[in-house]
Amino acid sequence: MAQIDDIEVTRAILERFGREMGGALNVDVVIGGAGPAGLVAGQRLAERGLKVTIFERKLAPGGGMWGGGMTFPVIVVQEASLPILKGAGIRVERTKKGYYTADSVEAVAKLCAGAIDAGVRIYNAVSIEDVVFRKGRIGGVVINWSAVEIAGMHVDPLSIGSRAVVDATGHAAEICKVTQRKAGELRTPSGNLEGEKSMWAEVGERTVVENTREVFPGLYVAGMAANAVYGAPRMGPIFGGMLLSGERCAQLIVRDLKKR
Repeated sequence: MAQIDDIEVTRAILERFGREMGGALNVDVVIGGAGPAGLVAGQRLAERGLKVTIFERKLAPGGGMWGGGMTFPVIVVQEASLPILKGAGIRVERTKKGYYTADSVEAVAKLCAGAIDAGVRIYNAVSIEDVVFRKGRIGGVVINWSAVEIAGMHVDPLSIGSRAVVDATGHAAEICKVTQRKAGELRTPSGNLEGEKSMWAEVGERTVVENTREVFPGLYVAGMAANAVYGAPRMGPIFGGMLLSGERCAQLIVRDLKKR
């Protein structure tokens, strides 16, 4: 076995990270949050030839899908979302009542692999703390290490440019929140985040797709963040709407970028 040099291990990490991060300073689309909606949106955008970077605050991508229902590693989806799961090679089972179930760990692993294989670059342990705002439009994000944020250290962040930004940060809708506070009113009835409502899966699964849209020039919202922004219910461990929301978000961005 060849001798292992600790310094060369470090050098290999730094050289590759520097090369890849340097190539991600200006991209077509930045997605905040590597949950199911963000992963599907990223894959679909990359498949259309767009350069996509996802920044995930936590160490592991996957969002709330990892935990299934109350840590049971099983998720429920409806029939409309089956093409997305089957396209990713995720195995599903049909229940007697017509719902479909899947293994949550398998689902996350294969959605991540699908996005990466399509060309999406996922950076974990990175938080989006602000947006780049120019001439009335969001043109990128401001990032910092999640550990810096958690420690409350006063460390200046870095900026990433993009043609579009997607808030797929889940219940907190963090990118929309900072946009409304610093850049201006959102395209909601009040101009602010309307706030997530209590669980109602039937309504929440429908509205999470309907609420997937451009909420501010250059800023799109997908997944649970969409319902938090537009005041719709949460839906618990059923994830079909999240997947369909990511797909719809990608369609909207592709359409809008062609017009610009």
